[in-house]
Amino acid sequence: MNGIVYHKDFNKYDLGVKHPLVGDKPKRIMNFLKEKGILDKIKIFEPIIATQNDLKKVHSQKYIDRVKELSKTGGMLSTDTPAPIGIYKIARLVTGGTIIAGDKLFDNYKSMINPIAGFHHASKSFSSGFCFFNDIAVVIEFLRDKYKLKRFQIIDLDVHHGNGTQEIYYANPSVLKISFHQDGRTLYPGTGAIEKIGRGKGEGYNINLPLPPGTGENSYIYAFNEIIPSLTKQFKPDILIYQCGVDTHHSDPLADLNLVHQTYYHLASKVSKLSKSSCNKLLVLFGGGYNSNESLISYYNIMCGLLNKRNYIKEKKIQDNFIDKIKELVNELKSNIKPYWRI
Repeated sequence: MNGIVYHKDFNKYDLGVKHPLVGDKPKRIMNFLKEKGILDKIKIFEPIIATQNDLKKVHSQKYIDRVKELSKTGGMLSTDTPAPIGIYKIARLVTGGTIIAGDKLFDNYKSMINPIAGFHHASKSFSSGFCFFNDIAVVIEFLRDKYKLKRFQIIDLDVHHGNGTQEIYYANPSVLKISFHQDGRTLYPGTGAIEKIGRGKGEGYNINLPLPPGTGENSYIYAFNEIIPSLTKQFKPDILIYQCGVDTHHSDPLADLNLVHQTYYHLASKVSKLSKSSCNKLLVLFGGGYNSNESLISYYNIMCGLLNKRNYIKEKKIQDNFIDKIKELVNELKSNIKPYWRI
């Protein structure tokens, strides 16, 4: 069984009409999926509101209090992240959506989706990048406590590096975090270097593949096939968390990779197969995507990949001239993590 979490108030996660993250995105996603017949095949759940105790497992009390105070008056959490009045409750609702989605994976659901989630820039005591609470980390700690899970794997394919999630779990071997992202030397947040493989007991469990601007489908799929299946098989996760941001699409205004609509079908299909061959518990968080019309198609294709529907939407491929460079990067990454993995 497959499910999705949605509430009309998700659309109140709105950072302003002139901001890249506008509030109608979840509604437009759901309407598009309904139009395409996807919602006929999955169950819709309502979120809960994440409690302060849920948040405190990840974030400092001082940081939580700051978001709460900004929520009363409005203001700026960071230079790129306005905090509108009421955002404290809405951000907890969105985080609660991810909690419910994760919980349902232990109630006979094989994949669960939150269409507004994957807020990977929120760290323990700071945030930016349109994020308030790190729902990825919150759901990990919720499931760790409730089901005594020992191994969590994150596959983060958003174009921006998840610096917050990395900071939270950098020394923690129970979380294997794999991130493919545009090179931080060319894009916010400037982190995610290939040398950053973890610290202490967590060494080898933080995997970064920074991709040069212009990277296209062939190079991206090559890198995925070379790295992710092998690590998943060796790690044997209890749950797979797939942050599937579509801001890697060539039309996205905030980044410079060159993926096309059908890439997302192929990636989602591959991740779904990895879940079925390991834990059969896949939590899907839609992540970034800031060309609103094109993003809808990419999210739809992700759903097609998850549900094994072949009528995904294609577009003309863009020439990919980066395969040799990506092969070099993949070999460098393999060399960096070889002491920890058979790869």
